[in-house]
Amino acid sequence: MSTTVEPGTEDGTENGATDGATDDDAASATDDATDGVAALAGQQLRPGVAVTPLRDGLHLRGWRAAVTLEGSRALPALWQLLEQALRTGDHAALTERAPAGSPLRTALNTLIDQLHAHDLLVVRSDAASPWLRAAAADPTAAAAAIAAARPRVLAADPAGPFAQAAARALRRAGAEPSLAAGPAGLLLLADGPGGPSGSDGPGGPIAVAALTTADGGFVTAPGSPGQAAADAAALTARLGLTPDAGPGTPSTLTTLVAAAAAQQLLCAVAGLPDPAHEGEDQRVLPDRPAALVADARPLRADHRSWFGPQVLDPDRARPLPEPATLEQALRRVTALGDERVGVLAPALPGALPQLPVAMVTCAQPGGTLLAAGARTDLARLDALCRAAELRLSDGESEVTVGASAGHAWGRALRRAAARTAADGRPGELLPPESWGAHPQARHWWRTFVEYIDTESELIVRQLNTAVYSATVRAAGRPLGHAIEATPGDAATFAALGALARTIGERLAPAPRRLSLPSGASAPLAVAGLELTGWEDEGWTTGWLADLATREPALHADLRRATTLRASAWTPETAVDTDTATDAATAAETAATDAATATDAQAVLVALHSCGFTVLRTPGAAR
Repeated sequence: MSTTVEPGTEDGTENGATDGATDDDAASATDDATDGVAALAGQQLRPGVAVTPLRDGLHLRGWRAAVTLEGSRALPALWQLLEQALRTGDHAALTERAPAGSPLRTALNTLIDQLHAHDLLVVRSDAASPWLRAAAADPTAAAAAIAAARPRVLAADPAGPFAQAAARALRRAGAEPSLAAGPAGLLLLADGPGGPSGSDGPGGPIAVAALTTADGGFVTAPGSPGQAAADAAALTARLGLTPDAGPGTPSTLTTLVAAAAAQQLLCAVAGLPDPAHEGEDQRVLPDRPAALVADARPLRADHRSWFGPQVLDPDRARPLPEPATLEQALRRVTALGDERVGVLAPALPGALPQLPVAMVTCAQPGGTLLAAGARTDLARLDALCRAAELRLSDGESEVTVGASAGHAWGRALRRAAARTAADGRPGELLPPESWGAHPQARHWWRTFVEYIDTESELIVRQLNTAVYSATVRAAGRPLGHAIEATPGDAATFAALGALARTIGERLAPAPRRLSLPSGASAPLAVAGLELTGWEDEGWTTGWLADLATREPALHADLRRATTLRASAWTPETAVDTDTATDAATAAETAATDAATATDAQAVLVALHSCGFTVLRTPGAAR
C-alpha cells in the first residue's frame, strides 16, 4: 500500500504553508476537523511498529499493516517530533511546537490520520500485555476476556510435556488453565466449565485440537469440541501422522504447536482476529477455517485453508459466495488442491512443456489426469473440476463441477449436447470457409497439423441454428471434439483438444485421463477485466471476451436441444454434538464419525464450502 501525503514544506517543519494556504485557512481547517494532536492523549504506537525514514517520506510496518507515506522531505522530521510523544506519552513539547492553527499542526494531523487509518495507534493500557496492545482493537477488554476465561487443557497425559507447554502458554497470556484427562492421542484446549457441551451458551465451549509427532503436527481452527476433534482426526489421516509417535517429538516442535494452540484459543475467546488471516498468504481463503501445519525438520509452520469432511458447527455450513472472477476461482483451486491438506491433488504444470499448448496434470487414484487450455490458468481450473468429478462419480449419475453455477451448467450442457449429437442426426456439414477466417481456429489448426505430421481433418457441423460441433480426426481416429456457439469457436476447441491428446500420448508415462477444454470458463476468465481496443479475437483475452458474450444464448439453445435435467448436489450437514455429556466425550464421538467419512464426502463438502457448484444428472454416467 502506498499513500501520498503532503504534510508541509519541502525543507523544514515550521516555515511555509501547504498548497498556498494561509495561517488563517489552516486554523479554520483545524477548528472544523478533529484535532489529531489533541486526541493523542492516552494513545501510543502499537508495540512492534517499525519505522524506516525515506528521503521523501516514511515506511511504517505494524502487526498486520504496512504503509509508505511519501510526498515531502519534512516527513522524517515530523515523525521524530511525533514519535517522542507517542512513545513517552508526554505531549507538552509537541503541543508547544505545534500550536493549534499552525501549518505544523495541520501537517501533524494529516500524519496522525494516516496512523489511525492503518491501525498503528492504540489506547494505552497497563493491564494488557504487549501482544494484546499489538493485536487487539481494545486491549483492555481483550485482557479482561482472557482473565475471565477458564480454559481446560485435556490430554491423555496432563502431566506430559505437550499439555504442560500449552498450560504455560495460557498462563503467560493471562489465563488460569486447568488440566484434566482427555482423548487419547490428542491435545484439546477448550474454554468454559466442563459441564454439558451446550451449557456455555448457544454454541457451547470453544475448542482447538492439536497433535505432535516425531515428524510434525497441527493445530485446528477454533470450533466446538466435537468439530475440533473431527478436524483433528481428518487432519491426522490427511497428513499421514501417527499419533502414538509422541516420545520422539522434538521439544521445539512441542513448544511451537502448544503455544500456537493456546494463541488460537485465546484469540477466539478474546474476539481477536484469527491468526491464520493476519497475513497475506494467498493459500488461506477469507472467511474459511485454516489449520496450522507444522514440520519438525526443518522446524516450520504455516496456515492452510482446511475443508474437513465433517461439518458440525453452523458457521462451517455456510459456503463462500461463488467466485466472481477467475482470480478468485484460482485461489480456491489452490486451496482445494493444497499439497498438504487439500481434498484433491494440486493441478500444476510441473515440468510439462507449455508450448504449443498450456498443460497441467493432477494425480488421481486411477492415474494421472491431463488438462490443457489456451492458458495455464484455464487449464488449472479445468483440471481441478474434472478431478473432482472423477472423485464424486458413483457410476450411476453424471457429476459436473464448476467454479460457478454458470460454469457448471456450461460444462454439463456441452456434454449433454455431445451425447444427443452422437445418438441422433449428425447435423449439416459445413465447409472449411465457415471457420477458416477465425484467427484462433486458424492458429490452433495449423499448430496441430504441424505438430502431428499425419493426415488429419477438421469436421464442423451445424447442429441447430446457433449450435455447432467440431471434430478432429487423424488416421481415422477422433482426437478432439467441441460444441460451441460459432463454427470458429468449435473448431478452435476441437483443435486444442486434439493437440493436447496428441502431446499427452507422447508423454512418458502417458496420462490415463484427458480433460478437453471448452468455452464454459470464458465468462469467469474475463470477469472484471477491461479490454483495450486492439484486443480482438486474434488475442486470447479478446476471444474469451467474445466467447463470454455468446455463452448465455448458447446455454439457452443447448437447454432446448438437450432438455437436460440436472440438480445441485450439496452435502448433508451433520448434527451438532449437543447430545454429548462433556467436551472430551463430544470430541471422541466426533473423531469416530470422522474416521468413517468417505472420500467423496470430503470432496463434496470442500467444493460446497468454496462456493463451487456440483450438478448431478441421474442415469447419465459416463
